[in-house]
Amino acid sequence: MRIPLTKYGTGQVLLYGGIALAATVLTAVVAAYLAPVLFIASALFAAALGFVLYFFRDPSRRVPDAPGLVVSPADGRVVEVSEVQETDFLRERCRKIAIFMSPTDVHVNRAPCQGKVEVIVHRPGAFHNAASDAASGENEAVTMVLADVHGGHRILVRQVAGFMARRIVCDVREGSLLARGERYGMIKLGSRVDLFVPVESGFEPYVQPGHTVRGGETVLGRFA
Repeated sequence: MRIPLTKYGTGQVLLYGGIALAATVLTAVVAAYLAPVLFIASALFAAALGFVLYFFRDPSRRVPDAPGLVVSPADGRVVEVSEVQETDFLRERCRKIAIFMSPTDVHVNRAPCQGKVEVIVHRPGAFHNAASDAASGENEAVTMVLADVHGGHRILVRQVAGFMARRIVCDVREGSLLARGERYGMIKLGSRVDLFVPVESGFEPYVQPGHTVRGGETVLGRFA
């Protein structure tokens, strides 16, 4: 049976979860024999343990298998659907879809479609609120370009740190092959993921700002 916790959080679960568990048990024992008021502290430590396990959860997803689909790379809320000029990697007009992940969302990231990892670039930067427009261009980020996507196109997926996020995990290398919906990393605490798909690919977005999406499962759009 698969434990529904992400491998990308093993260290944090063992460290912070272990501390919270030990503190929960210790304060509960002390409260039972010496100071009942410490049951409050025990409950708070138990809640902290619950949050650690909840944050690093990694539920299974049903990835759609119909051809030409692009699925969400992250759980969260769509905050932008627009047409922009991507100037750094693709260098062409693109459909941009930005997804904001709150601290309560699943933070494991998944490949939006099948493709070969062509580029991975880490960009140091600021830590603006991930829901803001400034976050996309100024925050710390890891950019991944997938090549040989439907019809030979290239797309860009960018993991963007947020106000509280201080660690981006991208667990693939250039040359790796990713399947649609395959896990490839995570961002720890509130953050966002931006997706850029070339206009000339005929990609048609199905979502609008305000829509809630699930990584690897929600269809963001389809190639023509």
